[in-house]
Amino acid sequence: MKSDKLLSFSLMPSSVISAALSVAVSVAIGATLVAPEGAFAASQDAAPAKTAKAKKASKKVAKAEPATAGNQAATTRSAASKEDVARPVAKKRRVTYTMNGRHHSAMRRVAFEPRQPTVGQAFGLHETPDSLMLRSGVAYVVDQNTLEPLFDKNSHAVVPIASITKLMTAMVVLDSKAPLSESIEVTDEDRDYEKNTGSRLSVGSVLSREDMLHIALMASENRAAAALSRYYPGGRPAFIAAMNAKAKQLGMTDTHFENSTGLTSRNVATARDLVKMVNAAYQYPMIRQFSTDRSYDVFTGKRNLAYNSTNALVRNASWDIGLQKTGFINEAGECLVMQSTIHNRPVIMVLLDSSGKYSRFADATRVRTWLDNGGADQQPRITSADASGPGT
Repeated sequence: MKSDKLLSFSLMPSSVISAALSVAVSVAIGATLVAPEGAFAASQDAAPAKTAKAKKASKKVAKAEPATAGNQAATTRSAASKEDVARPVAKKRRVTYTMNGRHHSAMRRVAFEPRQPTVGQAFGLHETPDSLMLRSGVAYVVDQNTLEPLFDKNSHAVVPIASITKLMTAMVVLDSKAPLSESIEVTDEDRDYEKNTGSRLSVGSVLSREDMLHIALMASENRAAAALSRYYPGGRPAFIAAMNAKAKQLGMTDTHFENSTGLTSRNVATARDLVKMVNAAYQYPMIRQFSTDRSYDVFTGKRNLAYNSTNALVRNASWDIGLQKTGFINEAGECLVMQSTIHNRPVIMVLLDSSGKYSRFADATRVRTWLDNGGADQQPRITSADASGPGT
């Protein structure tokens, strides 16, 4: 009997078998994409309708089961309902997949948690009006030759600066006169235990000090910056002390550093202090070169890694950028500092706490357009409400 059924199956057309297998696989995949029953207990309308056969089967089972089993099932359903009420509301997300050229979709619930406000948003810096309608909570632009302010928005506010920190890291490394060809190995001590961010530079990678500096400035590689501080004479504590001593030497009175990467909200500064830091870093030819490179490849001893600049503007031929650095952590928002020649005038631009992944670059473009149109000549200084105040 079994052989007859097997024979009849083998004689079926291949197209029919393929269609049957496709339907079976689609059903299996659809079942895996649907969340567990408990997640949908709060909305019964999301459950698929039972077929007529399934309804009949469920009635038969109900008759066969003893009353105690029904009471237990009811108790279980009641407990599940109470548990679902305590769960946070989840946001629906559509999941799509392709099977045999056909497009399928399913709905599942995923947890959604809004991002916490930045320090600038918490202190209302984004509520300060400015004539360029920038999305950055802090903006400060000066003439590099005279250090005359051209545009000012909350320049006294003390805010987290994220990876803008790495410009100071680079200066301290170069000031140490340590051999740039010396090999540096990434260890567990260089991992980010505060923000738990990842890195393409795996533990055990070995690069020269020069290559570490290159990818730290161009691609904002955090483990490279962390390893550089650990190989400083006296170790990481001595490196952080040197960073703060350098800031004091440059007159950065409202600046403080606690690590070499910027992956902490305790690395803070004002936009006015950052102008001093950018101007000082510009005096280092290697920082200018490395920070404005578009791409760079390194060999870690294990594999080749291709890095790209974190600043999209360096790939734009219309920009003349002599130095740049980007930064981001949740508390700082999107940050950008640059030295650029605009309308035949070298300027230093600081944009902090911008809201939106690309808004800092759009803000830089708005400032450049304003300068190209002679805005600084018509209105040499635009100051925010707290320009003469103590800052935040």
